[in-house]
Amino acid sequence: MLLQVSTARLGYVKAQLDAERSGLVLCGDDAVQKARTLRFKEGYTGPLLIDPAVYQVSAATEENPFPYNVEATLFLDDPLELSLAEQRDAGVTLPMTPTGYIRAEDSDALRAAVTRVRQLDDPTVIFAAPVDVSWLRDEESARQLLAYLQLVKGPKAIMLGGQMDPLGRYAKAVGHLKQLVEELPHAALLRTDLAAFGALASGAVFTAFGASSTYRHIVAPGEKPQTNKRIVVRSPHVLFPELMAFFLGEKIAKLYGSADDAPVCFCAACDGERSLDAFTSNRGELPAAAAAHNVAVLMEWLRTLKAATPGAARQQWWYDRCRTALEQYTLINASVRNPRAFEPPEQLKRWARTEPSTVDAPQTADADRRR
Repeated sequence: MLLQVSTARLGYVKAQLDAERSGLVLCGDDAVQKARTLRFKEGYTGPLLIDPAVYQVSAATEENPFPYNVEATLFLDDPLELSLAEQRDAGVTLPMTPTGYIRAEDSDALRAAVTRVRQLDDPTVIFAAPVDVSWLRDEESARQLLAYLQLVKGPKAIMLGGQMDPLGRYAKAVGHLKQLVEELPHAALLRTDLAAFGALASGAVFTAFGASSTYRHIVAPGEKPQTNKRIVVRSPHVLFPELMAFFLGEKIAKLYGSADDAPVCFCAACDGERSLDAFTSNRGELPAAAAAHNVAVLMEWLRTLKAATPGAARQQWWYDRCRTALEQYTLINASVRNPRAFEPPEQLKRWARTEPSTVDAPQTADADRRR
């Protein structure tokens, strides 16, 4: 599981990455330059990708599925090939296509992108598939998406578009995503959140968890990100491990009211020296500390997941963890004397309903002891 992060926030989280099980997906205007520095000057040897993120500003069309705006060179004038060459020169593990946003039911644009990638005949190229989440709304559209992606030989990096929590929008979206990952060879899921673990448990070759909310989903080009207008963001988002969700640090502090009541965090970043109500401001070192805490917790989950046998045992681990987290909401809300203090995300509820049909002998208890 890689970490999808802007170059500006890379310093907050790099030290918490698990060198054996994780890596980086760099985003931002200077991602190519930063990747080159990491690889060739700083000696970074882990998995390294660059996300061109063309889908943020342009939609794919049948005529132009890769709307990458770059000047032609003496040797190359095709935007797709220019982007791939640029990434390779920067030292990436594999280059990723600069695919435009594939809107709902735009099968013409999807077909054009797939056809062009097939013409490359290069299985080392990652085909980025930034699709609107409505492709997972029903069985017919999900099957159509699967059929097109199966035509690509190399890895397919699915990224989901939609406001707020895309996978929470449609009742069947999580189930169809799980089915897509299980049936699609070399499937990956990028720019996501909890689904990074659900996809890994279902057999994805790799995933990428967004280091900030910006990189946990796509907002379609031309749309403004929707937010809860009643909430003023004056503190960083903090991952509450037992609840498997992000909450503003200021909210956690207000609900607990006293540092003596808040749970102490023993992740690799906090090391028992901070409680979860410590991240109360966006000033000073707290944003960096919160980001390090978030990644440290994610790496702990990743190590536990990877210790389980691939297949049904990993799916059972993920299912059990989601079910346990939902149960914790009642207990923790009772501890702060507010039955609606913390609300579980809709996506967590959906994952907690995806019980595996068969289960391998679980190894997670031994794995936790080894960890």
